Amino acid sequence: MRTSKQYLEKLAGMRKNIYLNGEVIGRDHPVVIKRSKAIQVTFDMVDDPEFKDLLTATSHITGKTINRFTHIHQTPDDLLKKQEMTRKLCNLTGGCIQRCMGIDAMNALSVATKNADIRHGTNYYERWLKYLEYFQENDLVVSCAQTDAKGDRRFRPGEQPDPDQYVHVVERRDDGVVVRGAKLHNTMSPYADEIIVVPTRALKKTEKDYAIAFAIPADTEGIYLIGREACFSHRQPGMEAPIADYGDIESFTVFDNVFVPNERIFLNGETDIGGGLALFFALYHRHSYCGCKPGVSDVIMGATSLIADYLGIEKMDHVKEKLAELVSVAELVYAAGIAASVKSTKAASGTQIPNVIFANVGRRHAGHNIYHEYNTLCDIAGGLPATLPLSSEYNSPVVGDFVRKYVTRREGVSPENHYRAAHLASDLLTSEFATILQVAGVHGGGSPIMEDIAIMGSYDFEAKKKLAKYLAGIKEG
Repeated sequence: MRTSKQYLEKLAGMRKNIYLNGEVIGRDHPVVIKRSKAIQVTFDMVDDPEFKDLLTATSHITGKTINRFTHIHQTPDDLLKKQEMTRKLCNLTGGCIQRCMGIDAMNALSVATKNADIRHGTNYYERWLKYLEYFQENDLVVSCAQTDAKGDRRFRPGEQPDPDQYVHVVERRDDGVVVRGAKLHNTMSPYADEIIVVPTRALKKTEKDYAIAFAIPADTEGIYLIGREACFSHRQPGMEAPIADYGDIESFTVFDNVFVPNERIFLNGETDIGGGLALFFALYHRHSYCGCKPGVSDVIMGATSLIADYLGIEKMDHVKEKLAELVSVAELVYAAGIAASVKSTKAASGTQIPNVIFANVGRRHAGHNIYHEYNTLCDIAGGLPATLPLSSEYNSPVVGDFVRKYVTRREGVSPENHYRAAHLASDLLTSEFATILQVAGVHGGGSPIMEDIAIMGSYDFEAKKKLAKYLAGIKEG
């Protein structure tokens, strides 16, 4: 397993292809190093007694101890530990842990490549196994690129006036393929070792060029990572807080005639498998959200409770009701993830697959309540998070005393602690990273309608109708 120092050293040696704030930067740029802090935590905590059992696993192909973010789930317990690990790590960072995309993609590929071999006589699973060994041996950080630009939503991939609106093959060679297009909404691609590309939707037989899945180094020629940085508010010296260390870089990931060698291709034209692969990645990622979103809910819940305490209103009935609602959302989502793990099934490849209904119900419940959770914090905290002077004013020799005086609420709590609590609420509600997390809370892992489609496509309504007919005494000839 790698250390965070080794991870950063590897990034520093990669080609410059990140476009951020009007310049092309390398991965040794201070912004990239700082925004990759959440990824660094996944390396730094492996020896911590609280995390060691969660952050490490035994490889089913080599028997070696590996980082769980490179593990292929073999049992329901593996899924449960991934979920618990994700929640605890999100507690440390105050938001998304980011690294789950890669391992969710790898688990999806483990299922889909085996299915392709069974159905089509291909050798994708063998290729993928070789890549998996490399992936685990090098403790890789991988971003999954799934969501295409999609262009005119009235048209399918093969019908677009501009075919590049979906990533597709533009040339097939004996040694590989050339691809072109763009994948959007790629969290942490600018500080990933590699990028895994999978289809975004079901495909027709005529759309073979769009049924492409592969893994490729993130600095490959022809890849442009067009970034947007987001972070919590900066703190002045003396007012540092752990949450201020975190943020991310989102990416439009453009593939401009990128060559992909055969050994890195895991699907190439099998349209019937492409749609399934898209669903498998979404399923694994939605299961991860059943750990991630409760972890973020813990942070919102803690901030809301703390603010209420400092205001002297924590014991009021309307506040207790709001806190109970926050608990209910967090724990029901987490419980759905547990159920998805316990009720999981085993694929032909031996990989454990979360239960479709429970994983999607959990993710759906999280997404439908995300703004309600933030609204609850906003309701309790009042307008102060939006107007709070920042730490430069708190430390000001001229106006600092005024800031400290007028942020103070309940007797017995120091002005600094009052200020720190209000600043945390401000970070969670008004910072640029907070707005990213709010949108991600709705659309991460696929838009809400896709969760409905997955639920409706898998749920046995016929059994429910039979039950209703029985209870109603309905008999049909």
